[in-house]
Amino acid sequence: MIASSTLNTNCLQMRNIHVIAGFYILLTSLALSACRKDPKPVEEVVTQLVADPNSVAKGFYLVNEGNMNMNKASLDYLDFRKGIYRKNIFNEANPEVVKGLGDVGSDIAVYGSKLYVVVNVSNKVEVLDVNTGKRITQINITNCRYVTFHKGKVYVSAYLGEVGDPTAPNGIVAQIDTATLREEKRIEVGRQPEEMAVVGDKIYVANSGGYSPPNYERTVSVIDVASFKVVKNIDVAINLHRLKADKYGDLYVTSRGDYYDIPSRLFVIDTKTETIKKTFDIGVSNLAIADDIAYYYSTEFSYQTGQNTITYGMLNVKDEQLLDRRFITDGTDKKIMIPYGIAVNPFSKEVFVTDAKDYVSPGTLYCFDSTGKQKYSVTTGDIPAHFAFIY
Repeated sequence: MIASSTLNTNCLQMRNIHVIAGFYILLTSLALSACRKDPKPVEEVVTQLVADPNSVAKGFYLVNEGNMNMNKASLDYLDFRKGIYRKNIFNEANPEVVKGLGDVGSDIAVYGSKLYVVVNVSNKVEVLDVNTGKRITQINITNCRYVTFHKGKVYVSAYLGEVGDPTAPNGIVAQIDTATLREEKRIEVGRQPEEMAVVGDKIYVANSGGYSPPNYERTVSVIDVASFKVVKNIDVAINLHRLKADKYGDLYVTSRGDYYDIPSRLFVIDTKTETIKKTFDIGVSNLAIADDIAYYYSTEFSYQTGQNTITYGMLNVKDEQLLDRRFITDGTDKKIMIPYGIAVNPFSKEVFVTDAKDYVSPGTLYCFDSTGKQKYSVTTGDIPAHFAFIY
Protein backbone atom coordinates (compact mmCIF):
# COMPACT_ATOMS: atom_id res chain seq x y z
CA MET A 1 0.00 0.00 0.00
CA ILE A 2 2.69 2.45 0.96
CA ALA A 3 6.25 2.99 -0.25
CA SER A 4 8.95 5.16 1.20
CA SER A 5 12.70 5.55 1.08
CA THR A 6 12.76 2.68 3.54
CA LEU A 7 9.96 0.55 2.07
CA ASN A 8 8.21 0.22 5.38
CA THR A 9 4.62 1.03 6.23
CA ASN A 10 5.39 1.73 9.87
CA CYS A 11 8.13 4.23 8.99
CA LEU A 12 10.81 1.82 10.19
CA GLN A 13 13.62 4.20 9.46
CA MET A 14 11.45 7.02 10.85
CA ARG A 15 11.51 9.21 7.80
CA ASN A 16 8.13 10.64 6.82
CA ILE A 17 5.54 8.04 5.83
CA HIS A 18 4.61 8.38 2.18
CA VAL A 19 1.87 7.09 -0.08
CA ILE A 20 2.85 6.61 -3.71
CA ALA A 21 1.46 4.78 -6.66
CA GLY A 22 4.84 3.35 -7.62
CA PHE A 23 4.85 0.64 -4.95
CA TYR A 24 4.46 -2.23 -7.39
CA ILE A 25 7.08 -0.73 -9.68
CA LEU A 26 9.44 -0.68 -6.72
CA LEU A 27 8.73 -4.29 -5.82
CA THR A 28 9.45 -5.29 -9.39
CA SER A 29 12.74 -3.40 -9.26
CA LEU A 30 13.71 -5.18 -6.06
CA ALA A 31 12.89 -8.56 -7.57
CA LEU A 32 15.00 -7.82 -10.61
CA SER A 33 17.90 -6.52 -8.55
CA ALA A 34 17.89 -9.74 -6.53
CA CYS A 35 18.46 -11.71 -9.76
CA ARG A 36 21.54 -9.83 -10.91
CA LYS A 37 24.96 -8.94 -9.59
CA ASP A 38 25.65 -5.67 -7.81
CA PRO A 39 24.94 -2.85 -10.26
CA LYS A 40 27.80 -0.88 -11.71
CA PRO A 41 27.98 2.56 -10.03
CA VAL A 42 26.46 5.34 -12.13
CA GLU A 43 28.99 7.68 -13.73
CA GLU A 44 29.30 11.36 -12.84
CA VAL A 45 27.03 13.82 -14.70
CA VAL A 46 27.87 17.54 -14.92
CA THR A 47 25.24 20.27 -15.41
CA GLN A 48 25.96 23.96 -15.99
CA LEU A 49 23.83 26.30 -13.86
CA VAL A 50 24.11 29.96 -12.84
CA ALA A 51 27.65 30.94 -11.81
CA ASP A 52 28.28 33.36 -8.93
CA PRO A 53 32.05 34.07 -8.83
CA ASN A 54 31.62 36.31 -5.77
CA SER A 55 29.74 33.78 -3.65
CA VAL A 56 31.01 33.70 -0.06
CA ALA A 57 30.02 30.07 0.31
CA LYS A 58 31.96 27.82 -2.03
CA GLY A 59 29.12 25.34 -2.55
CA PHE A 60 27.48 22.36 -0.90
CA TYR A 61 27.34 18.59 -0.96
CA LEU A 62 23.96 16.88 -1.27
CA VAL A 63 23.46 13.26 -0.30
CA ASN A 64 20.66 11.35 -2.00
CA GLU A 65 19.20 8.66 0.25
CA GLY A 66 18.20 6.11 -2.40
CA ASN A 67 15.66 3.38 -1.61
CA MET A 68 16.43 0.79 1.00
CA ASN A 69 18.01 -2.45 -0.27
CA MET A 70 18.73 -0.91 -3.67
CA ASN A 71 22.27 0.36 -2.95
CA LYS A 72 21.48 3.70 -4.60
CA ALA A 73 22.70 6.29 -2.12
CA SER A 74 24.73 8.89 -4.00
CA LEU A 75 26.60 12.14 -3.51
CA ASP A 76 26.26 15.33 -5.55
CA TYR A 77 28.12 18.66 -5.37
CA LEU A 78 27.04 22.17 -6.35
CA ASP A 79 29.85 24.67 -6.98
CA PHE A 80 28.33 28.14 -6.49
CA ARG A 81 31.26 30.06 -7.95
CA LYS A 82 31.48 28.04 -11.16
CA GLY A 83 27.77 27.31 -11.39
CA ILE A 84 28.44 23.59 -11.89
CA TYR A 85 26.33 20.76 -10.51
CA ARG A 86 28.19 17.45 -10.33
CA LYS A 87 26.03 14.36 -9.88
CA ASN A 88 27.40 11.03 -8.57
CA ILE A 89 30.78 12.40 -7.51
CA PHE A 90 31.46 9.64 -4.96
CA ASN A 91 31.68 7.06 -7.71
CA GLU A 92 33.95 9.27 -9.78
CA ALA A 93 36.31 9.95 -6.86
CA ASN A 94 36.28 6.36 -5.59
CA PRO A 95 36.11 3.97 -8.56
CA GLU A 96 37.63 1.18 -6.49
CA VAL A 97 34.58 1.11 -4.20
CA VAL A 98 32.54 -1.44 -6.14
CA LYS A 99 29.17 -0.84 -4.49
CA GLY A 100 29.39 2.94 -4.54
CA LEU A 101 28.25 4.99 -1.56
CA GLY A 102 25.94 2.29 -0.22
CA ASP A 103 22.42 1.81 1.08
CA VAL A 104 20.38 4.79 2.38
CA GLY A 105 22.38 7.97 2.98
CA SER A 106 20.83 9.46 6.11
CA ASP A 107 23.03 12.48 6.95
CA ILE A 108 26.04 14.52 5.85
CA ALA A 109 28.21 17.18 7.48
CA VAL A 110 31.59 18.92 7.17
CA TYR A 111 34.06 19.31 10.02
CA GLY A 112 37.50 20.71 9.30
CA SER A 113 38.97 19.17 6.17
CA LYS A 114 36.72 16.11 6.25
CA LEU A 115 33.25 15.28 4.96
CA TYR A 116 31.22 12.75 6.97
CA VAL A 117 28.45 10.81 5.21
CA VAL A 118 26.21 8.59 7.33
CA VAL A 119 24.97 5.56 5.36
CA ASN A 120 22.26 4.03 7.48
CA VAL A 121 21.48 0.53 6.20
CA SER A 122 25.11 -0.02 5.16
CA ASN A 123 25.97 0.53 8.85
CA LYS A 124 28.82 2.93 8.20
CA VAL A 125 30.07 6.50 8.21
CA GLU A 126 32.13 7.36 5.14
CA VAL A 127 34.89 9.87 5.90
CA LEU A 128 35.94 11.76 2.77
CA ASP A 129 38.37 14.50 1.83
CA VAL A 130 36.17 17.60 1.69
CA ASN A 131 37.93 18.97 -1.41
CA THR A 132 38.09 15.85 -3.53
CA GLY A 133 35.41 13.50 -2.18
CA LYS A 134 38.07 10.79 -1.93
CA ARG A 135 37.53 8.21 0.78
CA ILE A 136 39.80 8.52 3.81
CA THR A 137 38.28 5.72 5.84
CA GLN A 138 35.06 3.97 6.77
CA ILE A 139 33.74 3.82 10.34
CA ASN A 140 31.36 0.95 11.07
CA ILE A 141 28.35 1.71 13.30
CA THR A 142 25.21 -0.43 13.24
CA ASN A 143 22.07 1.35 12.01
CA CYS A 144 23.66 4.81 12.28
CA ARG A 145 21.46 7.88 11.72
CA TYR A 146 22.83 11.43 12.25
CA VAL A 147 26.11 13.20 12.92
CA THR A 148 27.27 16.30 14.79
CA PHE A 149 30.57 17.67 16.18
CA HIS A 150 32.08 19.30 19.25
CA LYS A 151 35.66 20.16 20.20
CA GLY A 152 37.48 17.76 17.89
CA LYS A 153 35.04 14.91 18.31
CA VAL A 154 32.43 13.38 16.03
CA TYR A 155 29.12 12.25 17.53
CA VAL A 156 26.91 9.75 15.69
CA SER A 157 23.44 8.64 16.75
CA ALA A 158 22.54 5.02 16.00
CA TYR A 159 19.47 2.84 16.42
CA LEU A 160 21.43 -0.41 16.84
CA GLY A 161 19.62 -3.68 16.21
CA GLU A 162 18.06 -4.83 12.96
CA VAL A 163 16.09 -2.43 10.81
CA GLY A 164 12.47 -2.37 11.98
CA ASP A 165 12.96 -4.70 14.95
CA PRO A 166 10.43 -3.72 17.67
CA THR A 167 12.63 -5.50 20.23
CA ALA A 168 15.74 -3.50 19.24
CA PRO A 169 17.76 -2.24 22.21
CA ASN A 170 18.08 1.37 23.21
CA GLY A 171 20.07 3.43 20.76
CA ILE A 172 23.40 5.09 21.39
CA VAL A 173 25.52 8.13 20.63
CA ALA A 174 29.07 7.20 19.65
CA GLN A 175 32.06 9.49 20.17
CA ILE A 176 34.75 9.36 17.48
CA ASP A 177 38.08 11.18 17.51
CA THR A 178 38.62 13.33 14.41
CA ALA A 179 42.37 12.70 14.39
CA THR A 180 42.43 8.91 14.67
CA LEU A 181 38.93 8.43 13.19
CA ARG A 182 38.32 5.67 15.71
CA GLU A 183 35.36 5.25 18.03
CA GLU A 184 36.38 6.07 21.60
CA LYS A 185 33.19 5.40 23.55
CA ARG A 186 29.43 5.34 23.35
CA ILE A 187 26.52 6.21 25.60
CA GLU A 188 23.05 4.66 25.68
CA VAL A 189 20.12 7.02 25.05
CA GLY A 190 16.47 6.32 24.11
CA ARG A 191 15.10 3.96 21.48
CA GLN A 192 15.78 4.93 17.86
CA PRO A 193 17.57 8.26 18.45
CA GLU A 194 17.44 10.79 15.63
CA GLU A 195 18.91 14.27 15.19
CA MET A 196 21.29 15.88 17.68
CA ALA A 197 22.37 19.43 18.50
CA VAL A 198 25.17 20.82 20.63
CA VAL A 199 24.56 23.80 22.92
CA GLY A 200 27.36 24.75 25.27
CA ASP A 201 28.96 21.54 26.47
CA LYS A 202 25.86 19.41 26.16
CA ILE A 203 24.54 17.22 23.36
CA TYR A 204 20.77 17.02 22.95
CA VAL A 205 19.34 13.93 21.25
CA ALA A 206 15.79 13.45 19.93
CA ASN A 207 14.48 9.94 20.68
CA SER A 208 11.73 8.49 18.49
CA GLY A 209 10.96 4.89 19.48
CA GLY A 210 9.76 4.49 15.94
CA TYR A 211 10.20 0.73 15.76
CA SER A 212 7.42 0.03 18.27
CA PRO A 213 4.34 2.17 17.62
CA PRO A 214 2.19 3.11 19.44
CA ASN A 215 4.79 2.75 22.21
CA TYR A 216 6.86 5.68 20.98
CA GLU A 217 9.62 7.43 22.87
CA ARG A 218 8.91 11.04 23.87
CA THR A 219 12.13 12.46 25.33
CA VAL A 220 15.18 14.48 24.41
CA SER A 221 18.24 13.00 26.10
CA VAL A 222 20.79 15.45 27.50
CA ILE A 223 24.42 14.29 27.40
CA ASP A 224 27.08 16.10 29.41
CA VAL A 225 30.12 16.07 27.12
CA ALA A 226 32.77 16.18 29.89
CA SER A 227 31.47 13.12 31.73
CA PHE A 228 29.81 11.64 28.63
CA LYS A 229 26.77 10.68 30.65
CA VAL A 230 23.06 11.26 30.20
CA VAL A 231 22.22 13.82 32.87
CA LYS A 232 18.57 14.36 32.00
CA ASN A 233 15.70 13.28 29.77
CA ILE A 234 13.34 16.10 28.79
CA ASP A 235 9.74 14.97 28.25
CA VAL A 236 8.46 16.54 25.01
CA ALA A 237 6.08 14.52 22.81
CA ILE A 238 5.91 11.20 20.98
CA ASN A 239 7.98 10.20 17.96
CA LEU A 240 10.59 12.99 17.92
CA HIS A 241 12.77 13.59 14.88
CA ARG A 242 14.34 16.95 13.97
CA LEU A 243 16.34 18.94 16.49
CA LYS A 244 17.89 22.30 15.57
CA ALA A 245 19.59 24.90 17.76
CA ASP A 246 19.26 28.65 17.23
CA LYS A 247 21.81 31.25 18.33
CA TYR A 248 19.79 32.16 21.43
CA GLY A 249 20.23 28.84 23.22
CA ASP A 250 16.88 27.38 22.19
CA LEU A 251 16.16 24.05 20.53
CA TYR A 252 13.47 23.50 17.91
CA VAL A 253 12.23 19.92 18.16
CA THR A 254 9.70 18.22 15.88
CA SER A 255 7.24 15.49 16.80
CA ARG A 256 5.81 13.36 14.00
CA GLY A 257 2.78 12.30 16.03
CA ASP A 258 1.22 8.90 15.41
CA TYR A 259 -0.11 9.49 11.85
CA TYR A 260 -3.66 8.92 13.17
CA ASP A 261 -5.02 11.11 15.96
CA ILE A 262 -1.93 12.85 17.31
CA PRO A 263 -0.68 15.45 14.81
CA SER A 264 2.85 16.62 14.12
CA ARG A 265 3.96 19.55 16.30
CA LEU A 266 6.95 21.87 16.79
CA PHE A 267 8.34 22.51 20.27
CA VAL A 268 10.83 25.07 21.60
CA ILE A 269 13.12 24.02 24.46
CA ASP A 270 15.01 26.57 26.56
CA THR A 271 18.39 24.93 27.21
CA LYS A 272 18.98 27.16 30.23
CA THR A 273 16.06 25.59 32.08
CA GLU A 274 15.81 22.48 29.89
CA THR A 275 12.04 22.82 29.72
CA ILE A 276 9.53 23.42 26.93
CA LYS A 277 8.93 27.14 26.58
CA LYS A 278 6.61 27.15 23.58
CA THR A 279 4.55 24.86 21.35
CA PHE A 280 3.64 25.62 17.75
CA ASP A 281 0.50 23.84 16.58
CA ILE A 282 1.93 23.21 13.13
CA GLY A 283 3.31 20.20 11.34
CA VAL A 284 7.03 20.40 10.59
CA SER A 285 8.91 17.68 8.70
CA ASN A 286 12.16 19.59 8.37
CA LEU A 287 13.55 23.05 9.02
CA ALA A 288 16.66 25.13 8.46
CA ILE A 289 17.59 28.12 10.63
CA ALA A 290 19.55 31.07 9.19
CA ASP A 291 20.12 34.07 11.50
CA ASP A 292 16.71 34.81 13.05
CA ILE A 293 14.54 32.94 10.56
CA ALA A 294 13.55 29.28 10.49
CA TYR A 295 12.37 28.00 7.12
CA TYR A 296 10.25 24.87 7.29
CA TYR A 297 8.01 22.55 5.36
CA SER A 298 5.64 19.78 6.39
CA THR A 299 4.71 16.62 4.55
CA GLU A 300 2.28 15.21 7.05
CA PHE A 301 0.77 11.82 6.24
CA SER A 302 -2.48 10.58 7.75
CA TYR A 303 -3.60 6.95 7.74
CA GLN A 304 -7.16 8.21 8.12
CA THR A 305 -7.14 10.09 4.81
CA GLY A 306 -4.35 8.13 3.09
CA GLN A 307 -2.90 11.46 1.91
CA ASN A 308 -0.11 13.92 2.61
CA THR A 309 -0.82 17.49 3.71
CA ILE A 310 2.03 19.70 2.44
CA THR A 311 2.70 23.17 3.83
CA TYR A 312 5.55 25.70 3.84
CA GLY A 313 6.29 28.47 6.32
CA MET A 314 8.70 30.73 8.16
CA LEU A 315 9.07 31.77 11.77
CA ASN A 316 11.18 34.28 13.65
CA VAL A 317 13.25 32.41 16.24
CA LYS A 318 14.20 35.59 18.10
CA ASP A 319 10.60 36.62 18.70
CA GLU A 320 9.30 33.03 18.46
CA GLN A 321 6.50 34.12 16.15
CA LEU A 322 5.17 32.61 12.95
CA LEU A 323 5.53 34.89 9.94
CA ASP A 324 2.73 35.57 7.48
CA ARG A 325 4.99 35.12 4.46
CA ARG A 326 6.38 32.14 2.62
CA PHE A 327 9.81 31.43 1.18
CA ILE A 328 8.33 30.29 -2.15
CA THR A 329 6.32 33.10 -3.73
CA ASP A 330 6.16 32.29 -7.44
CA GLY A 331 3.94 29.21 -7.35
CA THR A 332 6.77 26.70 -7.77
CA ASP A 333 5.58 24.90 -4.65
CA LYS A 334 2.69 23.53 -6.73
CA LYS A 335 5.25 21.65 -8.85
CA ILE A 336 6.98 20.03 -5.88
CA MET A 337 5.48 16.59 -5.29
CA ILE A 338 7.22 15.67 -2.00
CA PRO A 339 9.53 18.23 -0.34
CA TYR A 340 12.26 16.17 1.27
CA GLY A 341 15.25 18.38 2.10
CA ILE A 342 15.83 22.04 2.90
CA ALA A 343 18.86 24.29 3.37
CA VAL A 344 19.55 28.03 3.42
CA ASN A 345 22.67 29.80 2.18
CA PRO A 346 23.51 31.89 5.29
CA PHE A 347 25.02 34.69 3.20
CA SER A 348 22.72 35.08 0.18
CA LYS A 349 19.60 33.73 1.96
CA GLU A 350 18.88 31.55 -1.05
CA VAL A 351 16.65 28.65 -0.04
CA PHE A 352 17.22 25.17 -1.46
CA VAL A 353 14.40 22.63 -1.46
CA THR A 354 14.55 19.09 -2.81
CA ASP A 355 11.70 17.11 -4.31
CA ALA A 356 11.75 13.33 -3.80
CA LYS A 357 8.93 12.91 -6.38
CA ASP A 358 7.86 9.24 -6.40
CA TYR A 359 10.87 7.91 -4.44
CA VAL A 360 11.94 5.57 -7.24
CA SER A 361 13.19 8.07 -9.85
CA PRO A 362 15.68 10.97 -9.79
CA GLY A 363 14.61 13.95 -7.70
CA THR A 364 14.91 17.69 -8.26
CA LEU A 365 16.82 20.42 -6.44
CA TYR A 366 15.23 23.89 -6.52
CA CYS A 367 16.99 27.15 -5.69
CA PHE A 368 14.90 30.18 -4.63
CA ASP A 369 16.27 33.69 -4.20
CA SER A 370 15.64 35.76 -1.08
CA THR A 371 12.34 37.01 -2.54
CA GLY A 372 11.03 33.47 -3.04
CA LYS A 373 11.39 33.28 -6.81
CA GLN A 374 12.97 30.25 -8.46
CA LYS A 375 16.49 30.84 -9.78
CA TYR A 376 17.09 27.38 -11.21
CA SER A 377 16.46 23.67 -10.76
CA VAL A 378 18.52 20.57 -11.50
CA THR A 379 18.03 16.80 -11.51
CA THR A 380 19.56 14.94 -8.57
CA GLY A 381 19.88 11.32 -7.52
CA ASP A 382 17.02 9.36 -5.96
CA ILE A 383 15.49 10.94 -2.85
CA PRO A 384 17.71 14.05 -2.41
CA ALA A 385 17.73 14.84 1.28
CA HIS A 386 20.69 16.24 3.22
CA PHE A 387 23.04 19.22 2.70
CA ALA A 388 26.53 20.19 3.84
CA PHE A 389 27.82 23.67 2.93
CA ILE A 390 31.47 24.36 2.14
CA TYR A 391 32.93 27.72 3.16
